[in-house]
Amino acid sequence: MIHYKKMKIDGWELFFRQAGSPYNPTIILLHGFPSSSHMFRDLIPQLTDRFHVIAPDYLGYGNSSMPSVEEFAYTFENLSLMIEKLIDNLCISHYILYTHDYGGPIGFRLAVRNPHRILGFVIQNAVVSEDGLGKPFDLFKALWADRNPATEAAFAQLATFHFTKMQYVTGVCHPYRISPDGYLMDQLFLDRPGNSQIQLELGYDYRTNVEQYPVWQQYLRTYQPPTLITWGKNDFIFTVQGALAFGELLTCVETHFLCGGHFVLEEQSQQVAELIKCFFGRIYARK
Repeated sequence: MIHYKKMKIDGWELFFRQAGSPYNPTIILLHGFPSSSHMFRDLIPQLTDRFHVIAPDYLGYGNSSMPSVEEFAYTFENLSLMIEKLIDNLCISHYILYTHDYGGPIGFRLAVRNPHRILGFVIQNAVVSEDGLGKPFDLFKALWADRNPATEAAFAQLATFHFTKMQYVTGVCHPYRISPDGYLMDQLFLDRPGNSQIQLELGYDYRTNVEQYPVWQQYLRTYQPPTLITWGKNDFIFTVQGALAFGELLTCVETHFLCGGHFVLEEQSQQVAELIKCFFGRIYARK
């Protein structure tokens, strides 16, 4: 049974999905752009027999509060601090992090601040190296180099329905498994008044993630968290090189290139759930 909850943090409401017994290991599912915890709707029920599952919506996304950019400074650092406070308020001491897309920068910030609380990672198309950034990041890089009306307008293309749907359908292997619910739900939230400015601020702040890549790489080398890579191999946003980079940093790592695109859970949630259970089942069996 999945519970749908909200918690007030710093005056704002964070929405999250919670399922499974709290006596089981906790796995925290961190969604990507432009989605929400809704992207995990098929995965969560398949994990609840082995894990305590928490899937939050970031501030400005999904069913969480959406303060304006004047009311809240939208940076990846601040989003990660909000998630950290949620975790602390839920009295979760140790956890596995499942990171996708924007969830990567949020998750690695949590890990660097709290290395001894991390039980491991599941990485779905999220990177810690610049060679993992695909063609759409050219619009990010132009914005970082010279933020002006022209580069802002170009970046705004990433929040259009065309691009949202493209993220879901490009590179898929089973087109009839791709429910329109995902991209229609994402676009509904993107189209709220004021949300485009939120996405712009986070797009500009993404440059700080690239600056942090050496720090995150050193964290991985030092602490060696057990890591499972479940990668949509046809993703046009993050490259295969981005997935392979983890193997150069980690000793306990298992990499699976799954047939699918950026939102590979849309067609491979059952396989991903089985991989998570097998991988961490072996890890716990050794302890």
